[in-house]
Amino acid sequence: MTSRERVRRAVKFQGPDRIPYQLPDPWGGDIRWIGFDKDPDWQPAEPGMDEWGSVWKSIDASMGQVKRPAIQEWSDLKRIRWPQFVTPERTKSAREAMKQDDGKFVLGGLPTYLWERMNRMRGIENALADLVAYPDESAQLLDVIAAENLKLIDFFGEIGADGIIACDDWGLQNRLMINPATWRRLFKARYARLFERAHQHGLLVFMHSCGYIVDILDDFIEVGLDVIELDQQEHMGLDLLSERFGGRLAFWCPVDIQQTMVYGSIEDVRNFARRLMWQFGRFNGGYIGFWYGSPEAVNHDMAKVEAMAEVFVREGTYPLTPPRCERARTSP
Repeated sequence: MTSRERVRRAVKFQGPDRIPYQLPDPWGGDIRWIGFDKDPDWQPAEPGMDEWGSVWKSIDASMGQVKRPAIQEWSDLKRIRWPQFVTPERTKSAREAMKQDDGKFVLGGLPTYLWERMNRMRGIENALADLVAYPDESAQLLDVIAAENLKLIDFFGEIGADGIIACDDWGLQNRLMINPATWRRLFKARYARLFERAHQHGLLVFMHSCGYIVDILDDFIEVGLDVIELDQQEHMGLDLLSERFGGRLAFWCPVDIQQTMVYGSIEDVRNFARRLMWQFGRFNGGYIGFWYGSPEAVNHDMAKVEAMAEVFVREGTYPLTPPRCERARTSP
């Protein structure tokens, strides 16, 4: 079974031979990422400026926040220079990568979906207030962002990628970032438009979202999301996620990066990895193993990462059986 077939079968609950995974060397994985090259002609007008015109303050090598948003007043929307990604210079690497015939599942990365681009262009505080105070203007901005994303989805479909992925973090630790009704009013139909276009190209739709997002997972399933990438699961609970969404949505997860991977022992990490495979993958598919690619940013011990990877690789063969830790946890 090729990696491409294995991932697709896992996502579609059609019986892969083993769980697919994406892990650090030397373990390797079934997924190959492609994306867009930097614009060789673009230079920031000042340090920290991104291509859309927002100026960032870096917290560390992997994180930062918007210091001065590109859209400070709604009239600024008319003068925004939208970056052009589908150009010969920016698609060269992706096109070259598609010539490789290694059997991997090729995943095309979008710069962002809807919410992250909106709050990066307005600043998070402004963007949250806008959803209530300026819903019409927010809708206008979201429509422009969606239209730009459609161009990128079309590109990945046309070159023969297997799926797309982007990030929209929607959760806090114990609740959604905004009212679910507001989310449904402003975002749900726009996600549906993007996902439908992807499916028209035969692309599977992956999405990363941090935090507690239980309240909108049914909605994401309804509009066609195929895979959710969750870095934290413990504040929602594996039982809840499996019981409500298992077999309906595929999960792409590492061991919880905020709890067990930080505070647990190596054996705790192994047991949690086994639970992930069983809770999400026991539906004739449904689970893809993963690791957090910047371990130093979240205080991860590489010995624990290695322990997790070994479980995925050594114990992820189908048919899966309940791990001892799961049988002991659920026995009367």
